[in-house]
Amino acid sequence: MRKRQAKKRPLLPDPKYKDQLVTRFVNNLMWNGKKSLAYRIFYDAIEIIEDKKEDKEKNGIEIWKDALSNVMPHVEVRSRRVGGATFQIPMQIRPDRKVSLAMKWLIDHSRKRNEKTMALRLANECLAASKEEGAAVKKRVDTHKMAEANKAFSHFRF
Repeated sequence: MRKRQAKKRPLLPDPKYKDQLVTRFVNNLMWNGKKSLAYRIFYDAIEIIEDKKEDKEKNGIEIWKDALSNVMPHVEVRSRRVGGATFQIPMQIRPDRKVSLAMKWLIDHSRKRNEKTMALRLANECLAASKEEGAAVKKRVDTHKMAEANKAFSHFRF
């Protein structure tokens, strides 16, 4: 039996931009509890975005937020066993899960890139995602295609 669900802890906003979304992103980016290093990587990536951007009226944090919203999926497939067979059932995603999936995909695909530093990888992946291209956006498109292909099983929703 499951106990009751854990309470959501309030996140402190980050020191530079005073944004809780940045703190959440940095917590996902962090390895081995090295939060100050994760902040440095993130802030360096935002500076690189500022230098490389083509859109002059947007700043780095807005481009990062655009990238995050472009990576956010709206539907996903969940496995469900019905009569001995397993079906992939498309379902709507909760808003907080949308954000966490987008962050994880952006960070994972940044880590897989071939640039020299993590800040440069993250910056380039964010710039690509803000233009609706790159591996993280492709992941979202593939997820949507999978849900579309399994639309016939949506009546098994629980």
